[in-house]
Amino acid sequence: MKKVVIGSGSAFWGDMLEPAVEMAERSDVQYIGFDHLAELTMALLNRMKLRNPEMGYVPDIIPWMKKLLPVTVPKGIKMMTNAGGANPLQAATEVVKVIKDLNLGPMKIGVVSGDDVLPYLDDIRKQGWKFKNMDTGEEDIDRIRDRIVAANAYTGADEIITELKNGADMVITGRVSDNALYVGPLMYEFGWEYTDEYVNQIAAAVTIGHIIECSACVTGGMSNMWKVSERPWDMGFPILEVFENGDAIVTKTPGSGGIVNPWTVKEHLIYEVIDPRNYLMPDGIGDFSTIKIEEVGRNRVKVSNLSGKKRPDTLKLCIGFQDGYIGEGQALFPSPDALEKARFSEKWLRERFKKLGVEFDELRIDYIGVNTLHGDAAEIEDKDYNEVGLRIAGKAKTKKAAEAVRREATHLWTQGPVGSSFGTPMNVRPVIALWPTLVPRDMVRTESQLMEVK
Repeated sequence: MKKVVIGSGSAFWGDMLEPAVEMAERSDVQYIGFDHLAELTMALLNRMKLRNPEMGYVPDIIPWMKKLLPVTVPKGIKMMTNAGGANPLQAATEVVKVIKDLNLGPMKIGVVSGDDVLPYLDDIRKQGWKFKNMDTGEEDIDRIRDRIVAANAYTGADEIITELKNGADMVITGRVSDNALYVGPLMYEFGWEYTDEYVNQIAAAVTIGHIIECSACVTGGMSNMWKVSERPWDMGFPILEVFENGDAIVTKTPGSGGIVNPWTVKEHLIYEVIDPRNYLMPDGIGDFSTIKIEEVGRNRVKVSNLSGKKRPDTLKLCIGFQDGYIGEGQALFPSPDALEKARFSEKWLRERFKKLGVEFDELRIDYIGVNTLHGDAAEIEDKDYNEVGLRIAGKAKTKKAAEAVRREATHLWTQGPVGSSFGTPMNVRPVIALWPTLVPRDMVRTESQLMEVK
C-alpha cells in the first residue's frame, strides 16, 4: 500500500525553528507543513499591509527559508506554509530572493490567495447573506461595520492541490485552515477527489492533520505527559506516515526528545474541538467517535478506522474589528503583609480612577501568585505570602482612558505601600476583536498561480 510521510514544522508565528530543520535533516519526510496563523493574526497582518503594501506576510518566513531550503531542496522535500498571511504573493517574492541568493534554483512556488473577502463583504450582504456571530448570536455586522479591519475565510486545500499538480516544489498560502496544509499533499499523492467515494479518506486527512498541526503539542508539549517526556528541551516535531486507506502512524523526528504515546495523541485530538462527531473543516468533516488509537512501538501510535462526512457548504470567516484600547500595569509587593499591601493598592487604584472620572468597558485586577489564573474560583488564604503581584488591565473606548491604567499603576511605586516595586511600563495597545461567522463557500474567490525561479 502506498505511503506518504509528512511532518509538522510549525504551530504558530514564533514557533521554534530548530526542530523543523532537524526533521528535514534526520527524517525521510516528503512534505513539511508550517502553520503560522491564529484567529486574529490575519487582522494584525492586514494592518501591517495597510501601513506598507510590501508587508502583511509572516516575516519569519525569510530567516526560516534561509535555514530550511539548503536542506529541503537537495532532499526533494516540499514545504506547505500559510506564512503568506495577508500578502502571500509578496511572501513568495521574498522567498524567490532567498532561493536566488542561495543559488538553489530552478524551483517552482505555488501561491494561493483569495481568502480575503473584505473588498466584497458588502456585495455578499446585498445578496441576502447575514454574518451572524457564532459566539454571541448577534444577527449581523451592522454594529461593527465601520470598524472592520479584516475579513478572512478559512479556505481548504483546493488550490494547494492545483499547484502541486502544476509541479510546485513549495506552496505559500494565505488563510487556509491549519490542516489544509496536510490535506492538500495527501489528496494530491493519493489521487483523492472531493466526491462521495473519498469522503472517509478526506475526513481521515482532516483528522490526522489536526493531530499534528500544532507541532510539539502532540509530542509532549502542553501535555499531561510533561513529567515523563524525554529531554523536552530537545523536543522533536511530529511526523505522519499515512497510508492510502487513511490509516496513519504518528511519530516524531528520529533521535529527538519529547514523547508520542496514545495519551499525547488523544490530548491533541480533542484540542479546540466542540463536537467530536462533527469536526467541521473546509475540506471535510471528521468524526472522532470511530477512531481507534493504539501504541505500535516506542514513540509510534497508529490511528485507524477514521471516518466523517463531506465538506460543508459554508466556510468559517474571521472578521477582525477595532474595539477600543487596553492599558495594563503591574506592581509587586514584598512581605511582610504582601497580600494586605496588594489589597490596599487595588483600592487605591479604584479610588484614583473614580477621582479622575475614567470609565472602562472592563477593568480586571488580579493578584499574581494568588488568583491570576483561577479568578473568583481561587480560595485566597489570609496568610503572609513572600510576595504578591498586582496586575491591572483596563479596556476602554479611548486611548486616553486606557492610558490612565499605565500612568496610575506607576504611581504605586512612590505612593503605594512601603517596598512597592514596578517594572517597565507597558504601552497602551489597540484591541482587535474577533467576530466569528460563516460565509457561503461559493462566494469566496480563491485563486492560485505558479512562480518559477530559474
